[in-house]
Amino acid sequence: MNNILTERELEVLKLVICGKTNKEIAEELMVSTHTIKAHVSAIMQKLGGRTRVDIAVKALHDGVIQL
Repeated sequence: MNNILTERELEVLKLVICGKTNKEIAEELMVSTHTIKAHVSAIMQKLGGRTRVDIAVKALHDGVIQL
C-alpha cells in the first residue's frame, strides 16, 4: 500500500504521526505551509482519512509506516 504515496508524502506522514504541526513540518522540510497542506490533503485522499489522526492510525495499522 505504501507505493501509493510519494517519498515526500511518506516523509510528511511520518512527521504528522510524530504530532508535528504543518508549520513545524514546513520549517523542518524547508517548504511553505501551503505545500505541507497540499501533501497532507493528498495523503488523506489516498489513505481515505478525514483527519490527521485518521491517516496516522490507518498508516500504522496498514503498515504504510513502521515506527
